[in-house]
Amino acid sequence: MTSFFIPLRSSLRLGALLISLLGLNIAAAADAASPDDGAVAVFAGGCFWCTEADFDKVAGVLSTTSGYIGGSLANPSYEVVSAGQSGHFEAVQVRFDPSQISYAKLLDAYWPTIDPLNADGQFCDSGPQYRSAIFYNSQQQKQMAEASKATLAASGRLPAPIATQILPAGTFYPAEDYHQDYHSKNPLRYNYYRHGCGRDARLETLWGKSQ
Repeated sequence: MTSFFIPLRSSLRLGALLISLLGLNIAAAADAASPDDGAVAVFAGGCFWCTEADFDKVAGVLSTTSGYIGGSLANPSYEVVSAGQSGHFEAVQVRFDPSQISYAKLLDAYWPTIDPLNADGQFCDSGPQYRSAIFYNSQQQKQMAEASKATLAASGRLPAPIATQILPAGTFYPAEDYHQDYHSKNPLRYNYYRHGCGRDARLETLWGKSQ
């Protein structure tokens, strides 16, 4: 290390500075890894490209991250998850400003972006990794998600029981970089996939054109 060749006093000052900087970086990393439960929500709605795109349109949402949740394997890859053997869901972690949008309003925004009647996947994608689910980070989120689901079920708007699950969040693993913001990085491929999958056509059938 080059610091061994620096005079002792300068070395000590440099060491103190590095410790200070590292301390700040570690604290920042801890804040990013452990966000306030009240400002984070996790939703699975089939292909995470589409779920991320839908939540990016919602006022009060600060950021979205595509990733994997619900399985037992640590640090899963897209290849493993897409094979349907890891138990993970494709999901999106939503960071939001509670002063601009409540968790209840996020739930309201979520339902019209999915087919809640499909227990085996979403739209053209079949398999356990594409199932819809709400992952709660606290008991309050759990209660609100259950109440939202019950209200929708009792409304008579849907012709069959709701298959969307409500599950504890557990560890969320961000997906590979090329999956993040896919709709904005690759708009032609994204729109081709979304149209070809019949997502919007099915949503219009279920929810109407205002979804």
